Amino acid sequence: MTNPPPRSKKKNEAAPPEPPRRAFRARSMAALLPQISQPVFRKQSAAAVQVMADWADIVGPHLAALTVPRRLSAGTLTVGCQGPVAMELQHLAPTVIARINTTCGTGVVKRLKMVQDLIALPRQARPPAPPRTPPAPVDIDDMPDGPLKEALASLGGWLRARQDR
Repeated sequence: MTNPPPRSKKKNEAAPPEPPRRAFRARSMAALLPQISQPVFRKQSAAAVQVMADWADIVGPHLAALTVPRRLSAGTLTVGCQGPVAMELQHLAPTVIARINTTCGTGVVKRLKMVQDLIALPRQARPPAPPRTPPAPVDIDDMPDGPLKEALASLGGWLRARQDR
């Protein structure tokens, strides 16, 4: 039994690297998803993403307009809110925690941490636009009476009003 002669390192270094093997066939999504999702979920867990996305459904539209979920770490959900809203949220904390855990899974959130946050200001609603009076409809003589004639006459009135501006 003779051993083959040892290969020199210089010979291996000179050889070009081999391209990665690829399978040119259809693969299932289940086989591809772990490679894609692992780097994303290292930064933020799936439960945290779900809490952020479903915040308005979890706490309701009133609190969702005044609060913003900031971070979920080690069972503590940090919520940005203003002073008076923090007091209300503190009283509602057991209910909010229960709703989050019902939506996202048991034990996701154990406590809430409220922080002062100016970004969580309620958005100022624009005043509603004053109602516009419809312009006079255009006369269409060569068409039989009916809903189509009325709709076209009304449309013609709006177009004439726009053109006059």
